[in-house]
Amino acid sequence: MNNIWFIAAIWMGLALVGSLISIWTGISVALIEILVGVVAGNIALGFEGGTLQIGIAGGNIDAGQLHHVLQSTEWTNFLAMLGAGVLTFLAGAEIDPHSLRANWRASVLIGVLSFAIPFGVVWFAAQFVFGWSLHQAQIAGIALSTTSVAVVYAVMIEGGLSDTAMGKMILAACFITDLGTVVALGGLFANFNVWLLVFVAVTVFVLWFMPRWTQSIITQLGATRVSEPEVKFIFFVLFFLGGLATTAKSEAVLP
Repeated sequence: MNNIWFIAAIWMGLALVGSLISIWTGISVALIEILVGVVAGNIALGFEGGTLQIGIAGGNIDAGQLHHVLQSTEWTNFLAMLGAGVLTFLAGAEIDPHSLRANWRASVLIGVLSFAIPFGVVWFAAQFVFGWSLHQAQIAGIALSTTSVAVVYAVMIEGGLSDTAMGKMILAACFITDLGTVVALGGLFANFNVWLLVFVAVTVFVLWFMPRWTQSIITQLGATRVSEPEVKFIFFVLFFLGGLATTAKSEAVLP
């Protein structure tokens, strides 16, 4: 299927199914949408002799007869990364600096332990119990010890916890956990090059000056402008840093 409108309709229909299941079960829609995506992404359909056949994508199926229900395209991958980046940005904006300073010890402790313990246990089990190679065990440890700030943020917004002190502390701890993932990936598997140095330098520079730039734009232009230049400025910075990150062979959601 090459029609982007049909592809978009399938994706949005699955999101609708996730919303309905979430309402019916009372489970957060972010978690249900992940499960729906996992199921739909591994189903293949096809017709043989006028009979509908259903199989597991990537399993023992005839690729000429069965076809994936979902097809990942460049633009769907971009929208997914954009959504994850925006949600991560919004999660960071929800953290109150005063609350963070007051609870930074607890946030750092929770974040460090929530990454280090699963990382070490899974790495050890994968390498010495299941006999995986060193790099495979390290990847398993990183994959099973990280968290998703975007998912946690969505769950907290839905549950009304984002404005509470506990919610802000958990969000801050999630950022620490993600920072541990970035450090582990960077230290073990990063492709160090000139662009990576440029990306780090520009990111540090932007993080230092971004608050005053944004405040200045909101104060001087954004408060009374229907065109909302402050929103466009934030998207410009996110896209630019995402471009630098991908050029440096990192992830666009990182900045």
